Amino acid sequence: MPQRTQVELHFAEQGDGVPVLALHGWEPDHRLMLGALEPVFSRRPGYRRLYPDLPAMGQSPAPARIASSDDMLAAVEDFVDDHIGDQPFLLLGESYGGYLARALARTRRDQVLGLALICPSARRVETAESRPAPRLVLRPDPALISSLDAHIAEAFTSVAVVETPEVVRRFREEVLAGLDIADTRALERIRRNWQLTHEPEDGEPFTRPALILAGRQDDSVGYLDQFDLLPHYPRATYVVLDTAGHNLQIEQPELFTALVSEWLDRIATEPAGS
Repeated sequence: MPQRTQVELHFAEQGDGVPVLALHGWEPDHRLMLGALEPVFSRRPGYRRLYPDLPAMGQSPAPARIASSDDMLAAVEDFVDDHIGDQPFLLLGESYGGYLARALARTRRDQVLGLALICPSARRVETAESRPAPRLVLRPDPALISSLDAHIAEAFTSVAVVETPEVVRRFREEVLAGLDIADTRALERIRRNWQLTHEPEDGEPFTRPALILAGRQDDSVGYLDQFDLLPHYPRATYVVLDTAGHNLQIEQPELFTALVSEWLDRIATEPAGS
């Protein structure tokens, strides 16, 4: 199939078996999803995990022709064509990556075996009607914050609900490492055309196992708009986790691992051809 974007996405790959495509959010890179999901899949053989950097993030370029979310989705479609082909695959997306993942589940409905969304941007993507939640620091550690480098402290405290050394470590390695190298000029260009032309939930419902995880204290995308997605995903487990913000996967790692594992169990036990 001819490529539509001619943008080669940098990616990391782990394991063998059923393909799993994991899309990170806006500004970080593939390390966010790799850090979140490898603790799950390291215990479950039989999955080939693909962690691309989206255009303008990580080591993936964003030439001038990448100027909208439609172009971002086209680059992901090309990645699927190149590295998965027509194989059935599992699909996960975090934040903005969840927006693209929902769109990909629409265009490849018969190919996607299951969909998992982590703190996803929902219908009201960056509009006046969006309903983020008030963020509260529920486990503060002023001494820890005062010990941090100013750059890390500023970035971390802008989003953290849980302040512990382990959450700081994972934020620095899995989130901030990507933020620091994002192509901000390209992202500004793309952001001007943020909405996809076709809403992800246009068309028939997605009837395979789904998972929607939201943070009760997520002041980026909230948890209410995600609830509105449920009619389109009749097989979705929808969970709002207290003591979790937009970095839910590192603030509630045990629950995150358990819920993703249960989603994988549901997919694995689906009747063939369902």
